[in-house]
Amino acid sequence: MKGSGSGIAKAGIGFGTALAITISWGANKSLLWAVIHGVLSWVYVVYYALVYHFR
Repeated sequence: MKGSGSGIAKAGIGFGTALAITISWGANKSLLWAVIHGVLSWVYVVYYALVYHFR
């Protein structure tokens, strides 16, 4: 199968984006923040892990 890849990646959303949106929604319950954090993707995931997870 030439050119086959991950279906999710081809759909335009990566694991980092989905993870950032999920963390953001759980922490803030705000669609606006979830979208902003989804755009920031892995930056927000790393920030959240450093600031909140490793207290």
